[in-house]
Amino acid sequence: MAIAAPPDLTDTAVPVQPLSRTYPRGLYIEPHEHEWGQVLYAMSGVMWVETPNEALVVPPQRAVWLPPGVPHGIRVVSDLEMRNIYLRPALAQTLDATVQVLEVGRLLRELIVGLVAEQDKESDYYEAVVNLALLELKRARRSLLKVPMPDDSDRRLMSVCQAVMIEPSIDVSFEQHAENAGASVRTLSRLFQAVLGMGFAEWRRQVQLATSVAEIIQGVPVNAIARSMGYSPSSFSDMFRRELGMAPSQYPVVDPAS
Repeated sequence: MAIAAPPDLTDTAVPVQPLSRTYPRGLYIEPHEHEWGQVLYAMSGVMWVETPNEALVVPPQRAVWLPPGVPHGIRVVSDLEMRNIYLRPALAQTLDATVQVLEVGRLLRELIVGLVAEQDKESDYYEAVVNLALLELKRARRSLLKVPMPDDSDRRLMSVCQAVMIEPSIDVSFEQHAENAGASVRTLSRLFQAVLGMGFAEWRRQVQLATSVAEIIQGVPVNAIARSMGYSPSSFSDMFRRELGMAPSQYPVVDPAS
């Protein structure tokens, strides 16, 4: 577990503060929050961003908008090249009041990367890039790569949810997850219904779908995704179509060159 190391957020004279970081696979950045709004974006790699109410899987063609004051932890799925920007509170108020997953096209990507790299924060050029980035953040399409999460009131339920996020395959049974968490199957079943409003199998499908979409976006073959989830290719396609209304091969992917 690691502690977050944001940039200096005391200087509210500047509209945006940048952050460039590299994080290794398997790292978990413990929950924290900021007074500024934050755009979490990785040029490469995949992460889960965990907030009090939901977890969001974030592949390279997506970013997460976090309004000021939202607690969040980050679970690194694969090596990350992070490029984040922090928006001072006055600017953050012009964007969504809730957490969002944003689709990142070529222009928004270059604007984020450019803001992180820019050194002269008093130039007209810098001000223009900030304003254009805000416009692009407002008009970016919102994604649905979200999974409901429990609070910390029951360690066993949280332990199972985090274990599934790390290994969502159906090859790991509910009974095995329950044993690993030190709880009975009956108790865990009750907790899933009471806290998350759904059974374990339905909740795990949401994790599988979010994870699968992230891998499809990265160009991972559908057959390989199916096998990693413990499905045959045909049964995986059936599950995907039943839940999302389309085959995995039909899932729309944003072209980063567009």
